[in-house]
Amino acid sequence: MTKEISKKPLISDSQILSKYELVVGLEVHAQLLTKSKVFSTDSTTFGQEPNTNISIVTLAHPGTLPKFNGKVAELAIKMGLACGCTISRYNIFDRKNYFYPDLPKGYQITQDKTPICKGGFVNIKNKEGNVSLIRLNRIHIEEDAGKSIHLENGNESLIDLNRAGTALIEIVSEPDIRQSEDASTYMTEIRRLVRYLEICDGNMEEGSMRCDANVSVRLKGESKLGKKVEVKNMNSIRNVQRAIDYEFVRQITLIENGENIVSETRTFDADSGKTFSMREKEEMNDYRYFPEPDLAPFVISEEYLAEIKAKMPPLPAELFEKFTTIYGLPAYDAGVLTDEKNIALYFEEICSKTKNYKAASNWLMGPIKYQLNKLGIDISTFALSPQRIVELIELVDANKISFSLASNKLFNAMLENPDTTAMTLAEQLGLLQESDDESIISIIQQVIDKYPDKVTAYQKGSKNLLGMFMGEVMQLGKGKIDPKKANELIKKVLEKN
Repeated sequence: MTKEISKKPLISDSQILSKYELVVGLEVHAQLLTKSKVFSTDSTTFGQEPNTNISIVTLAHPGTLPKFNGKVAELAIKMGLACGCTISRYNIFDRKNYFYPDLPKGYQITQDKTPICKGGFVNIKNKEGNVSLIRLNRIHIEEDAGKSIHLENGNESLIDLNRAGTALIEIVSEPDIRQSEDASTYMTEIRRLVRYLEICDGNMEEGSMRCDANVSVRLKGESKLGKKVEVKNMNSIRNVQRAIDYEFVRQITLIENGENIVSETRTFDADSGKTFSMREKEEMNDYRYFPEPDLAPFVISEEYLAEIKAKMPPLPAELFEKFTTIYGLPAYDAGVLTDEKNIALYFEEICSKTKNYKAASNWLMGPIKYQLNKLGIDISTFALSPQRIVELIELVDANKISFSLASNKLFNAMLENPDTTAMTLAEQLGLLQESDDESIISIIQQVIDKYPDKVTAYQKGSKNLLGMFMGEVMQLGKGKIDPKKANELIKKVLEKN
């Protein structure tokens, strides 16, 4: 890593910064969830001992030949369909030539002239709920390189080739992003899409999703793009935003000081929040692309494409629309529920058994979400089935138990006894509400006898005392009285007296 040459402080004057416009395009590398690598049968299991998921194909021994893993095409096409891309029917692979220690062949097999997905877009929402369209240039298939591990305070680097040859798609956006916050939102949406489609786990901390940002600046009103700088291999969405923010100010500082922006590749240091130069940026002709001679073209038939389309799951935008229109949920609820696919599907199953959609949302966003966070688990391993949540909703709706008792006592009992119905447990625990008029009036009478002076005050016009009577009745009834009915009967008894 080389250090910055310029020592001039970054500009902080907001008036100067506001003269310029940020222009960003993102390249997102998503590691596909295949059991074997893209051109060999080597395992893709994460976390194995270094240099164990390898073979003579991964190591590029002389005479070895690649064989394409067809599952890779299916997963790439799914992402293309989700983004509204045009799917290329005729595909060839190309060699991208460059020399790194963690690239065994000395070239990377990729798609240059015929990306499997062309065009397309990703919609993002800002904090105000306004939708912006980020255009895609392409999505193409390629193989990953290995991993270089640089020893701290040492002059040596170690190479782990377990990742070499793992299948990737590279999602390349057009330079449509104008704010770092939008880059963060775009990355979040990409991660959500790949997880919904189950094509990538989206774990940036494990390197299965990585981002390169192409950043430039220009004066507002200019149409010509500025000189582009690439910031490589950021491993968190937050760091993508931080790196773009830093580059925006750094490049403006160079321009304002009369210095040139070098078209280069930079790296982001999360500790300092700064980017540092790595090397001058390669041009496309530096890679000396040419068709991969050891792999035949592959053709996507209409039948195969139709088969993949038929297996596409519901996507976040579709579910958001359904949740807000058909189920009538507020946009906030729908946004939270569609953030994770398994949560959305769990909610859908509840809604197939009850019409109280808002109650289902409240249970998921409240007690259930709390338990998931507390236990650190996914909804797929949650103890209670959607049917059990429906039973809770029905008990509350029928005024057989208050929501307070249902969420604080019955819910916890159900977590310990997931195979027992809500009604059975409510009966065993004595949680069912008293709804018989005579029983409730008996409790009300005890409270009235206890506070005769308050009764007199109420009857003389101090109607605000109703809340006090209500609290006393509910406490005496140990929370097992229907609040609505109790309120009606308290008024009736007080006014009668």
